[in-house]
Amino acid sequence: MPSAGIVPRRAVQLAALFAMMVAFTAQLLGALLPVIPLFIAASVVNLGLDLVLQHKQPGLLAVLGRIRFDVTVRQLLRDMLILVGLLHIDGINPLEEQAPLTITLLLFYGTHFVCQAVAVLVRRTRGLPFVTRNIDASALRLSDAPPRILSRQTGRRLLRFSVPTTTGMMLTAITTDAYWGGIGLTVSLALSAGGTLYLGTWLLPKKRVATEKQALEWLDNWLTDYQPTVGMYFSGGSSSAYQANMWLSTLADLDGNPIIVLRERFMVQKIEATDVPIVCIPKVANLMRLEHSTLKVLLHPANSGKTSQILRIPSIKHAFTNHGESDKLSSCNPYAKAYDEVWVAGPAARDRYQLADIGVEDKDVIEVGRPQLAPIQPYTGAPAGRPATVLYAPTWEGWDGNPGNTSVILAGENIVRELLADENVRLLYKPHPMTGSVDPRAGAANTRIQAMITEANARRSGARPGPEAAAELARRADELNALTTSAFRKSADELERMRLQGTPQEGRAAAVAAAVTAWEEAYWNSFPEWEHRIITTARPGIFSCFNQADVLISDVSSVVSDYLTSEKPYAVANTSGMTEDDFRVNFPTVRAATILTPEAGEVAGLLDAVRNPEKDTLAAERAELKEHLLGPSDPPSSVRFNQAALALCAKADERRVRMENRLSGIPGQRSQEDLDAAETAGQQTDGAPDAPAAV
Repeated sequence: MPSAGIVPRRAVQLAALFAMMVAFTAQLLGALLPVIPLFIAASVVNLGLDLVLQHKQPGLLAVLGRIRFDVTVRQLLRDMLILVGLLHIDGINPLEEQAPLTITLLLFYGTHFVCQAVAVLVRRTRGLPFVTRNIDASALRLSDAPPRILSRQTGRRLLRFSVPTTTGMMLTAITTDAYWGGIGLTVSLALSAGGTLYLGTWLLPKKRVATEKQALEWLDNWLTDYQPTVGMYFSGGSSSAYQANMWLSTLADLDGNPIIVLRERFMVQKIEATDVPIVCIPKVANLMRLEHSTLKVLLHPANSGKTSQILRIPSIKHAFTNHGESDKLSSCNPYAKAYDEVWVAGPAARDRYQLADIGVEDKDVIEVGRPQLAPIQPYTGAPAGRPATVLYAPTWEGWDGNPGNTSVILAGENIVRELLADENVRLLYKPHPMTGSVDPRAGAANTRIQAMITEANARRSGARPGPEAAAELARRADELNALTTSAFRKSADELERMRLQGTPQEGRAAAVAAAVTAWEEAYWNSFPEWEHRIITTARPGIFSCFNQADVLISDVSSVVSDYLTSEKPYAVANTSGMTEDDFRVNFPTVRAATILTPEAGEVAGLLDAVRNPEKDTLAAERAELKEHLLGPSDPPSSVRFNQAALALCAKADERRVRMENRLSGIPGQRSQEDLDAAETAGQQTDGAPDAPAAV
């Protein structure tokens, strides 16, 4: 069943199409009869409606383009109807007055098509085989992009430049004086011709960027100078960027020269603020150039269809880090055996791979902990003098249709209803960003849950922070945005953004981390302790929500494993259809959790245990499970992760040495250094007495 918002939008779109057809019909009738007021009104409304739709409903006009009624055809038809209308108006001489107007109009369309051709050439010259960020690429002769209206917005350009023509022609229709039409056409022609000439300056040597060959040579030279050692490889859709972003700080702290390798151009701007150099290489052929670089190890936070392409490079060792660990099948995907090593948090994941029996050998599983969890604060005791804060963070529905993936559909509303019924509870609701992307029922339930929380807030009242709290949040937001947001012109393209996002200022990463911490503190201080919060934005992050919460309610997901580092109480919803005993056996991460049925009748007991620690019978088990899931706290996870990276780099070095030795021992495959040494030795023995024969 279509949602309520879709029907009105479709109605508006159909109404807009109907209005355009009516305008064309009215313009035709006004031109042929002729009815000058109808002719003028229809001509003006027709062009104005197209201009509005170009901005408000470009998708609707794209549909017209698919039936060969694109913007050029529509505007040409409008102009032809105007000429027909002028022919039927008494007082306008067709030969002496209208013929020059027609010729000028044809010249205007000629310059329009020339501008379009120049725009195609300009776009082709401004396409590099890669995109960079945090790298000084000025040697590629990067320049600002041309105005979008000239280079990319064909429809808007034609319509806007046609406004003087239509205005002048309408004045001619009113006054029967062709002078006004000539003025309007001259202005339109001048705009089109001038825009074409201006756009053509981007084809001159001063504004032309490096060729593809020159750019690839520059990339090879940059890789040689920078000498990357460990990198992160990522490919995916726009909504999956969080999977890479969670590893940015860990990657930046590794010994060596880190790098981020992407495959989709749009992803360059999806990666959050970091000082690590970013290189996006869409084509496989160009990606293979990494084989000749110093890159030794690539970390993979996710599997994708393009992962197999980078795995073809044997000189690079590959480690699968995943973007979180849970007991779900996706956490032990058979694809993992394609990597040289699989890095997991603790013994639980190692056991999971062996039980799954998917071909990942135990020697290739490396326990590194979860270095990102450092910001999570430990348990400090029961809430005193304030409402208990409950974080409900369900995961999404997944791709396999398993009802146990997310609690939102079967249990979400019941859980929230039980929590809202307790006056001494503050609820933080943070659904997974992909909730509803596969199953519409999850999206609908998510909408109803948010409505329930909003309604509950309307029934609550109490003291609120003063205006200074909101002012502080705004100030911190401005500081954070200044550090993490790049201000681009609307016309900016990839090359202009590359130029503006060159080498970052020293210490920017530390400044961003401090600004995020300050913003999060200001965020929580700007709301009263009794107010429920719906958090669907990237900030505040899930770890910040962990630090606010006294208890977590979630599903079988990596959220549970991460939260356990705090050793706070938590609950997991069982919507799988299993019995509680089977649920605990099949999903070890819920071993120390309160299990909630779809009816959520256990919520009251969970809150009682949170408020009264003596009733919390799972505290010791949480501590034990924490180490089983995340590994020991000494040495710290960051140290173990770095050691694993160095060890894998050493394996890459060993392989390179073996390959060099092997090639040097094959006839016809000796290195140039060996040949030079042999030649030198031969020169030194010239004229010397023969060496004795071996006995």
